Amino acid sequence: MAYTTNGASIEADEEGFLININDWNEDLAGQIAKDEGIALTPEHWEVVNFLREYYAEYQIAPAVRVLTKAIAKKMGPDKGNNKYLYELFPYGPGKQACKIAGLPKPTGCV
Repeated sequence: MAYTTNGASIEADEEGFLININDWNEDLAGQIAKDEGIALTPEHWEVVNFLREYYAEYQIAPAVRVLTKAIAKKMGPDKGNNKYLYELFPYGPGKQACKIAGLPKPTGCV
């Protein structure tokens, strides 16, 4: 599978996760989100950017429970809960948000 952005072909695995996370950019995130049926809002970008910062620090994509707790700690309980995150990313805040953020699939996601 591949995405095309700015005239370049970006390789992804069969589930749409980028092969090389360094290929990620905001235009590509928008395309992946569109393919996922999501129109990115500032709230989506908050989570996407949080995930990218988390990955840069820990070199791992967090599982949903870890993601929820970390977002609650940084952004407060209004955003750090399953209901809010699933409203933004209905196919799973871990898996779907990580895909849009250009990160590997979180450990434990099917």
